[in-house]
Amino acid sequence: MASLRVRLFTSWLLLALVVHPALQAQGLSRTQPQEVGLSAERLQRLSDVLQGYVDDGKLAGAVALVARRGKVAYLEAFGHRDRESNSPMKEGTIFRIASQTKALVSVGVMILQERGQLLITDPVGKYLPEFLKTTVAVSKEDGKYEIVEARRPITIRDLLTHTAGISYGNGVARDRWSEAGIQGWYFADRDEPIGATVSRIATLPFDAQPGERWIYGYSIDILGALIERVSGLTLNDFLRIQILEPLGMRDTHFFLPPAKSDHLAVVYSAKEEGGIERAPDPGHMVGQGAYVEGPRKSFSGGAGLLSTAGDYARFLQMLLDGGELDGTRILTPKTVQLMTVNHLGQLSFRDGLGFGLGFSVVQDLGARGLPGSVGEFGWGGAYHSRYWVDPQEQLVVVYLTQLIPANDLDDQDKVRILVYQALVD
Repeated sequence: MASLRVRLFTSWLLLALVVHPALQAQGLSRTQPQEVGLSAERLQRLSDVLQGYVDDGKLAGAVALVARRGKVAYLEAFGHRDRESNSPMKEGTIFRIASQTKALVSVGVMILQERGQLLITDPVGKYLPEFLKTTVAVSKEDGKYEIVEARRPITIRDLLTHTAGISYGNGVARDRWSEAGIQGWYFADRDEPIGATVSRIATLPFDAQPGERWIYGYSIDILGALIERVSGLTLNDFLRIQILEPLGMRDTHFFLPPAKSDHLAVVYSAKEEGGIERAPDPGHMVGQGAYVEGPRKSFSGGAGLLSTAGDYARFLQMLLDGGELDGTRILTPKTVQLMTVNHLGQLSFRDGLGFGLGFSVVQDLGARGLPGSVGEFGWGGAYHSRYWVDPQEQLVVVYLTQLIPANDLDDQDKVRILVYQALVD
């Protein structure tokens, strides 16, 4: 009888490991913090602080993941996925990761380079002819601007490093961008493929000469269209085949499958007088969005993906491990090395930081003024999410929320400090 109970329990446990969505979402194997040099007692400080933001009404909810030496030592969910329906946040909740999409598309470009299908030193116009000749808007003393020709072609590396001179349409020629209907990073509600949008972008005046300044904008959306042109696949299919499926990122999508609609976290907005409120629904870039019921045509390489903490940690662990995870190689170590060093030269960026091929890179810890390591790389998303990889500490951190605008909320820096204070080995 006892052996029967053991067999039944074992069968139940195996079934749970197969079907439980939270366990599926974890991806990397779990371990006790002390097994990878983290203090469980000190990690409790991180839990207490994040729960405090929820209790104080500054966050509806969040998920935080800390992996070290290839294992997840901390994965906690706080608050609510949807406050109004009293739906709790879960480890496997799906978030809009916005600009965290850029890292996957940057890896996609490097996959094509490793296959000999392009060089990142190539002009973009070699693959997207509409970019062979571009223009730049130059401010004049009378407050107007003139449009001049670009001094050289934009290269793929210019786009990867955000040095192509392309903003989100908010530069001196913003009137032209507004007339073209291209302003803001939110593309989920567009009823056209990304290639058509990017072709219009090519006709508009940019904000700086190629290679002249670091300017954040549509560069990675352009690369998404370039991947489609070179590969012959939609960006959705390319990422699915080359990255998402090989890495087991089952809950990462451009548009949410209907069966997963109740897994998506609700977007909230910080109020000027304090507290948060549910963003508009149906919404726009700050609202609930078209990720469930939209046209499902525009695959935004700059800001379009949805994902979970577990899925995104698998992607980051692949990079930390030199381009390979669980025996599946996505990139070679030398390509990852190239992506995670500074490419800006003497161009100004942020204190202590450079920028690589898809990520910011820590160069001077003192100038940055926050805990971390030289060589650490990462970025974040518009819905107040953040991630980083610290190769020196063999550390992966993913922090996901859905708050836009977040105003001056200081949770991201506190997450960083509380992760590093928990390192004891």
